This record gives sequence, structure tokens and C-alpha cells, in this order.
Amino acid sequence: MAKKTKKRTTNKQTSPDAKTALPVAVRIVLTLLLPFALTLILGSSEGSNAPILGGIGVASWFLGLFWYGLPQMGLRGGRPLFAGIGFATLGWLAFLLFRFTFISLNLNAADSGRSFVYLLLFEAFAVQLWAFGLLFRSMAEWRGPLTAAIGSGIGFGAVAFVLFQEAYRSDVISLLYFLVWGVFYGIIRLRTGSFLGAMLIQTLHTFTVWVALGPLPALTPSDRLPTVYLLTGLVYLVVIWRLWPKEEADYRV
Repeated sequence: MAKKTKKRTTNKQTSPDAKTALPVAVRIVLTLLLPFALTLILGSSEGSNAPILGGIGVASWFLGLFWYGLPQMGLRGGRPLFAGIGFATLGWLAFLLFRFTFISLNLNAADSGRSFVYLLLFEAFAVQLWAFGLLFRSMAEWRGPLTAAIGSGIGFGAVAFVLFQEAYRSDVISLLYFLVWGVFYGIIRLRTGSFLGAMLIQTLHTFTVWVALGPLPALTPSDRLPTVYLLTGLVYLVVIWRLWPKEEADYRV
């Protein structure tokens, strides 16, 4: 009788979950293709990327619920939330300091409330749900948590470079800045197990730097913004180095 019970338990443990029965490589391909396929259907609206980013968020939400569930997607509050806020704030304050130092103010409070909601729902929540929720979780199963942090960060940075309103330049320095910014958030996701803190700080980061203080002035010297990106990127790299996991126990997938 004991042997039969043990056999039934073993079978239950090894049977695949119906929600994640798809091979992980297939899930990664779907994660990369389906959200953006939906954005092609939705398209852009009068110069706004809201439909595109919203499509990424909606597709990621339903795929993530079906495959993993909310806790495994990095939607954790409590201590992970506050830890993520603390780490991400370091990058926000660095960018704010260099923005004050090198770029003149261009204050403009018009539609600030509307801009904050857009940044929170579309540029922050929708993109981070895709990158550090769905993509991170799938890549963690495929090649491990550290690869997931770096890969999802690169994905976040690439989307930000192409679709975010703050992507004022299309050069190598700007691209490298956005990629390092994404890896910075990816390491925070890895160490805390949640992307909610980084999502909130990303919203405040963009709102204070590019809305409250005004957009990039038209007469800004061409070397000012790359300097801000370079200096801020160095701060991100220092924080990444300090947060880099030393052992497997540091992973919070």
C-alpha cells in the first residue's frame, strides 16, 4: 500500500502543468511576437504610441495570467516593492541631478496630470509587465535568472529607445543609455522579485525630468544630452555592480 501511494505522488509531481505545457522556447517566441503583432493591428494614433504600448501590456497580461499567474510575474508588494523603490530611486536621483546641471529648464505644466497617467499606464506598467514580468519569467526557465535579468533589460531598453517619448536622440550613446537603464531595472527585478517599485520610480523619473522640468529645449547644445546619458549610465553601472548576485540565494525569480 505504501508503494502505491508513493507511486501516485511521484506521478503527480512529474506531470506537466496544463498552463505551461508549451516548451519554454515556444513561450519565448510567443512572448516576443504576439504583443508586437497586436500592436501592428492597433497601430498608432495621431503621433501617440499609447495604442502600441497598450497592446503590449494587454497581450502580456493575458499570456502571463495563463502561463504563470500574477505572483510569478513579479507583481509583488510589501518588502519587494519597497526594496525596488529604494534601488530604483538611486538612478532617478542621479538623472535628476545631471539634468539640472547640464540642461536648462523649460517649465511647462500643461496637461501634466494627463502625462503622468500616460507614463504610469503605458510607458511604465505596460512595458515593464512585458519585459520584467512575461519575458523575464520565460527566459528564467530557459537559461536561468541572471540571463533573464539581462535579456529582459535589453528588451526593455530597445522598446524604450524606439517608443518612449523621452527618446530625443537616435544615436549609439542614447541606445547604450536605454539598454543600461533596462539592465539596471532587470537586476532590480532579479534581486527583489518584483518590478512594481521600479515601475513607480520610472514614472516619477520621466515625469519629473521631462514633464515637470520641461522637454528638451530646442537650443540645447548637441553634446549636453549625451553627457547626461553617459554620466547617468555610469551611475546605473555602479548600482548594477553593487546589486550583482553573488550566489544563487540572491535570486528572486
